[in-house]
Amino acid sequence: MISKKIIIKNPTGLHLRPAGILCNEAVKYKSRVYFKYGDNEANAKSVLSVLGACIRSGTELEFIFDGEDEKEAMEGVLRVIQNGLGE
Repeated sequence: MISKKIIIKNPTGLHLRPAGILCNEAVKYKSRVYFKYGDNEANAKSVLSVLGACIRSGTELEFIFDGEDEKEAMEGVLRVIQNGLGE
């Protein structure tokens, strides 16, 4: 299991389009991919879970990757976030 903290910089946070892009990247991997926000966590492979987290711009999230391809999953997911999630 590996983890990495990252700040969401999208001006509108994780609304439907960026959440979909995040989930599309996360489902490519066998590893469990989720993030913690406050005392809660959300499954990064589920659009409903990501949208339900109501993540706004400037929020710091801790992404956790657990499984056989966790390193590749971390690189891919963090890359799409750093590239702006389509915005």
